[in-house]
Amino acid sequence: MSKNLLNKYAWLVETIYNSNGITLNELQEKWRENDLSMGEDLPRRTFHNWCTAAQEMFGVNIEGDVRGGYRYYISNEEEIKQGGLRSWLLQTLSVSNMLMNNQTLKDRILLETVPSGQKFLTTILDAMRNNNMIKVSYHSFWKDEEKIYSLQPYCVKLFKQRWYLLAVNPYFEKPAPFVYALDRMIAVSPLTDEKFFVPTDFNATEFFDSFYGIIISPNKVEKVRLKVSSGQANYLRSLPLHKTQKEVERNDEYSIFELRIRPEFDFQQEILSQIPDVEVLEPTWLRDEIVGKVDEMWNTYKNNVK
Repeated sequence: MSKNLLNKYAWLVETIYNSNGITLNELQEKWRENDLSMGEDLPRRTFHNWCTAAQEMFGVNIEGDVRGGYRYYISNEEEIKQGGLRSWLLQTLSVSNMLMNNQTLKDRILLETVPSGQKFLTTILDAMRNNNMIKVSYHSFWKDEEKIYSLQPYCVKLFKQRWYLLAVNPYFEKPAPFVYALDRMIAVSPLTDEKFFVPTDFNATEFFDSFYGIIISPNKVEKVRLKVSSGQANYLRSLPLHKTQKEVERNDEYSIFELRIRPEFDFQQEILSQIPDVEVLEPTWLRDEIVGKVDEMWNTYKNNVK
């Protein structure tokens, strides 16, 4: 399927979603104004074919309401908002369409890049689909030389503009899922003669549910309480640190947020990046950990304080 056709499906969904209900005539008018149309009309039959394709590709249900002039709308809007691969693909294509329609502004639209590790995505995804193990030449930030691993690729995850692979090395003494950064991979090749099968009880979303990002550990899930300044609380309300985040107290000076999470290193780094507007109240060990890191920062910079 051509990318251009995918972009058309994404345009259809986005236009209906943003319209809060739209007639076919209104939709056809917007289509003619869009660069994707190339000046062509949107026939009724084509429209219905695109609705079917959008449902198959993105899980979006487009329905018509006879009340008010037969306006079309998305009936499962809440499901789409919950995210997942289809939602991510739809959003990506929608942004792509928006940028393509604003080429005259290309010097005024700044984007973040994903490191070169994405070049191995196709090989890894093919191996995942065919249940093939992969051979990876890997150079960790913490090692002086690269290592060669034979891995069972379980899933991939995008986090803070970097791609990561969750995989199992069956030749380790105690095989367990481990995270590998794609931008630390030197080479990746499929081992077509070595098959594997992901355990039937493995669920990628559930596996990462209790973690902040991509650092995983067997440590228990804990209740984390954060005291956040009133200004920073607005930021956390609009962009929660974790899906379990709840605001349990609020006043003019600060808010208290609670999360249930495994507070590993990447979560601690996020907290440190928001100091002094975020203070850890619980658990005690995490508060002490943050205090220790703040002390280290002070010792590093105190001689330069005027």
